[in-house]
Amino acid sequence: MTRSTLIKKAWLGLALVGLACIAGAPSQAKAEPLYFALEVRREGRLVAQPKLLGETGRTVRAERRKPGASEPDYRLVLTPTAEGETFRLELDLMLPEIKGHSELALLHGQERRVQLGRYPGDLEVSLLLMKVDSPEFRALMDLTVEPAVGGSGRPI
Repeated sequence: MTRSTLIKKAWLGLALVGLACIAGAPSQAKAEPLYFALEVRREGRLVAQPKLLGETGRTVRAERRKPGASEPDYRLVLTPTAEGETFRLELDLMLPEIKGHSELALLHGQERRVQLGRYPGDLEVSLLLMKVDSPEFRALMDLTVEPAVGGSGRPI
């Protein structure tokens, strides 16, 4: 066997190994659309009730600001990622006088309450997470398809 034939066979072998590695690698996970319903309480007083749509792998940012105000009433940042049936969520919340951070794991349809302040009740967030295209989400949003005259059902 000549040296050039040996080199060609080595390159062919490396190419086949490379293709096998690429084919065996897990494909990029599809982004899962999510719905978040939150209640933010400061010392027991309700200060915000945002309802947001987002998806796994993308950061969701929301803030409420009065017209002309230099500072927002609140600033919220959610970063969801999927891990099997569980959703990991990083939650950052800033109010003018306080801020908090939490990392939590939620299942579809689960509601959790987290304390972000220095003491219980200082800054509290209740959070509900749902997959957008699920029977539970459709029921919550009253998006069930009802037999209607003229076919005027309410799709998403």
